[in-house]
Amino acid sequence: MVKDIKRSTFWTGSRFWNSLGPGLVTGAADDDPSGIATYSVAGAQLGTNLLWTALITWPLMAAVQMMCARIGMVSGRGLAATFKTKFPGPIVFLAITALLVANTINVGADLAGMSDAAEMLSHLSSHLWVIIFAVGISWATVRLRYYQIASTLKWLALVLFAYVISAFVIHPNWSAALHDTFVPSLPHGKQGWETLVAILGTTISPYLFFWQAAQEIEEEKAAGHKRLSQRKGATIDEIRTRKLDVGIGTFFSNLVMYFIILTTAFTLNRSGHTHIETSKDAAMALLPLAGRFATTLYTVGIIGVGLLAIPTLTGSAAYAFAEALRWKQGLDKQLQHARSFYGMILASTIAAVIMDFMKISPVKALYWTAIINGLLAPFLLVGILIVASDSKLMNGQTSSSLGKVAVAITTVAMFIAAIAMFWV
Repeated sequence: MVKDIKRSTFWTGSRFWNSLGPGLVTGAADDDPSGIATYSVAGAQLGTNLLWTALITWPLMAAVQMMCARIGMVSGRGLAATFKTKFPGPIVFLAITALLVANTINVGADLAGMSDAAEMLSHLSSHLWVIIFAVGISWATVRLRYYQIASTLKWLALVLFAYVISAFVIHPNWSAALHDTFVPSLPHGKQGWETLVAILGTTISPYLFFWQAAQEIEEEKAAGHKRLSQRKGATIDEIRTRKLDVGIGTFFSNLVMYFIILTTAFTLNRSGHTHIETSKDAAMALLPLAGRFATTLYTVGIIGVGLLAIPTLTGSAAYAFAEALRWKQGLDKQLQHARSFYGMILASTIAAVIMDFMKISPVKALYWTAIINGLLAPFLLVGILIVASDSKLMNGQTSSSLGKVAVAITTVAMFIAAIAMFWV
């Protein structure tokens, strides 16, 4: 039975902020320390040559995230659960295992990046900060309920404005920047194609697919729709509101991406600082070039987005496994009522902390994780397209033709970029 018409969620006036939710959080989480590192590498090594990617990836990312949101809203299930209805179990398990591995490496590198930034600000050992951040984030994820976590993550998204401000502080050559924004140039050589794949992988990232759909289920549960039959279907206002939410979240994400590439291109690249090993290296290189204010904003931004992204990374893998293996799940549940779900979150965090004490270069780990995501994402997008086109599974509310075309273009583009990276 499709649920009855629920309260209209479309906004008026002061309700605008309240209408923003999973789409804004997911978009902001996309600019995690992995994204910041990848965009910094792109700007430092290639200058403004890839600024155009921020313009192109916005509509593509928005189409993908809205399709994932629609799957969650109208099917009443998360992404892994819908995959199970269409594909063999071993294939689904392989996909979510790859997601878990990539996310765990990503969390470890994010923790390292945050800790390096905190060390710069406090002069306390980064190893100490790794433990502090890991324990604090884990405690909050387990103890706080969904609406508290969602509200906190939404406010944390505002820290990303630090990167927009930093770009204006350095007074870039806007004429050159706008030329490379609106006149695309294809990458040259293996490094250029690797960077493009990394940008696509960290912008249109697999963990965001699972998180977006899972948060739609959490929103439904928070509204009192606990049973699957109550969650099926969505009103026109709900879909319209989510489109606005996703559109703003993805625009915000790509805007920040643009200004990070811009900042590092006109500072690090122009001064010859093209080799970056850690986020601390990037921040220290920025200091004499951009000034202490811009450097502090860059550093604070890394910590803020890490606090936003890590629960998303660990949570998306936990949701995927819980849906596939039928565990009790949800950030609205207490630990004793969803032990396996929270166990997956804690295990991933512990593994990430261990990784940080193995002296692995954080930026290299972040960068290569982005490339892995860039290779995994197009295969997942094929599955998402199949699910979103299934009228029965989508309760007669399949994705629009325009949405399908946009996601298909995204899929083909990511396959081409990955093939070109290996071919070159």
